[in-house]
Amino acid sequence: MPAITTTDLAKMMHMKTVQGVDLDFTPAIKTAADLMAFAKKHQTTMLDLTFVDVPGTLQHTSKPLHELEGVLEGGAGFDGSSIRGFQQIEESDMLLIPDIATAFLDTFSLEPTLSVLCDVRDPLSGQLYDSSPRTIARRAMKYLEDSGIADSAYFGPEAEFFIFDSVRFSQASNKAFYEVDSEEAVWNTGREEEGGNMGYKIRHKEGYFPVPPMDQQQTIRSSMVREMEQSGIKIETYHHEVATGGQAEIDMERDELLIMADKLMRYKYIVRNVAKRFGKTATFMPKPLFGDNGSGMHVHQSLWKEGKPLFAGSEYAGLSKMALHYLAGLLAHAPALCALCNPTTNSYKRLVPGFEAPVNLIYSARNRSAAIRIPMYSNNPKAKRVEFRMPDPACNPYLAFSALMLAGLDGIQRKLDPGMHTDENLYQMSEEKLAKIKHAPASLEEALNALEADHEFLTKPGVFSEKFLEAYIAQKRGEVAEERMRPTASEYARYYDV
Repeated sequence: MPAITTTDLAKMMHMKTVQGVDLDFTPAIKTAADLMAFAKKHQTTMLDLTFVDVPGTLQHTSKPLHELEGVLEGGAGFDGSSIRGFQQIEESDMLLIPDIATAFLDTFSLEPTLSVLCDVRDPLSGQLYDSSPRTIARRAMKYLEDSGIADSAYFGPEAEFFIFDSVRFSQASNKAFYEVDSEEAVWNTGREEEGGNMGYKIRHKEGYFPVPPMDQQQTIRSSMVREMEQSGIKIETYHHEVATGGQAEIDMERDELLIMADKLMRYKYIVRNVAKRFGKTATFMPKPLFGDNGSGMHVHQSLWKEGKPLFAGSEYAGLSKMALHYLAGLLAHAPALCALCNPTTNSYKRLVPGFEAPVNLIYSARNRSAAIRIPMYSNNPKAKRVEFRMPDPACNPYLAFSALMLAGLDGIQRKLDPGMHTDENLYQMSEEKLAKIKHAPASLEEALNALEADHEFLTKPGVFSEKFLEAYIAQKRGEVAEERMRPTASEYARYYDV
C-alpha cells in the first residue's frame, strides 16, 4: 500500500465518508453508551485524554480505545507534579475524569482518535482539583446559579492570531533573536521567489478585508473553519485581520462560559494543526511584530435567566441597568483582570496608549479604543451584550472568563455606576479631558500588583482560592523578573556603541 502524503491526508480530512462510513463529527453524546457507540461507528482505535494547565496550554495522554470503559469508570492516573501550576512532588497522583459531552473525532492523527476534555480530581479526597482551571470555571457557573441574578453567562471571544511561513528564535546567555516570515508580508516585496515575485503583499495596517490575491490565506482559514464546525464549534465569520504577515480572525458563535472555554481550547488546537498541515505555523502571541497591530481577543458577554436576555433595556445604547452595573464592575476591576486576561509580558507591547489598543478604562458604543464597547449591529434583545476589548488570546480562558463574570457580578451586586459614556474621538480630545481617563496597566508587573491588591471579588464567592492566586502571582512575577534581566536585540542596536 503506498504511503499517504500530506496532500492526501488533507483531502481525507475534508471528506464526509471514509471507507464507506458516514462521518458524524458532532454527535449528541450524553451517556457512556453514546460515547461507546460513537467510537465504534467511526472505528476509532485510540483515546486521547486532554486537559489544561494553569498557564492555559492543552496537555494530553493517550490510550488504546479498549481502555475507554475503564477510564469512564475510574478515571486515568497521571503525575500532577509534572504539570505547571499543579501538585507538589509529595502529592503528585491525580486523576483525569472525561467529560463525555466534549468528545469529538480528532482528524489530525492517521489513527482514528476519540478526543475528550477531562476534569482533574484528587484521588484521595475524591474532589475536583482546586487548582485545575476547569474546576475554577465550574465553580464560577455554580456561583452564578446560586446568586439568583442569572442562570447562564454567555461568552463570545474574538481570538486573533498570526499564520507565518516560518519562525526562528533562540535565547541563550550570549545571544537572543527571533525571525518570522510570511509570503504575504510587506517586507517581502523585494524577495526573489521561484516563478517570480508577484508583488501581492499586504502593507502594514492594511490587512483588514483585502480579497485574494492580496489575501493569500483564505483557503487555510476556510480549512480551519471546516475543521472547527466538524468538531462541534459553530462559526459566525472569519477574515484576514489588520496586520501584514498573515493576521487572521475566526469568530465562534457565543456559548455558555464553561462550554466556550472548552471550545476555545479546541479552536487553538485546530488552528495550529491546520496551519501545520499547510506547512505553516500559527501563534496566539499578542505582539509578534513590531510596528503593526497585535492580536487581541475581544470578549462579548451577556447574562440570561430562564431563557431570557438580561442586558437589553432602555438605558444608554439599548442596555439595561443590570448591564451598566455589570460593565461598571469590569471597569472597576480592569487593572486586576489584566493579570488574568493579559498574562504575558508580551501582552503589554499590544496595550500601548496612543494607538488603537483598548487601553482607556471607559465605555462607548462607538469608540474602539475604549476598554468596553457596546456593539450596535442589531436591535434584537438577544444580541445585546457588552464587549470587553482588553484581553488577548494568550490567556487561559477558564480563568479569564470566570474572572470577567465575577467582576461583572460584583458590579451588579454593589450597583456600581460606570459613569458617563465616552463617544468623543479620543485623538481630538483636549489634554485636560484625556488626563481624567484611567488607563490599563502598562506592564504585567503593574497588573499583578493590581490583582494582589484587588482580588476579593474572585475569592469571596469561593471561586478562586487565595492559595491559587498567590501561586499564580508568584509564577508570573518570576517571568517578569527573568525578562527584566535579559538584554534584547533592540538594546544592542541602541546601546552597543555607548
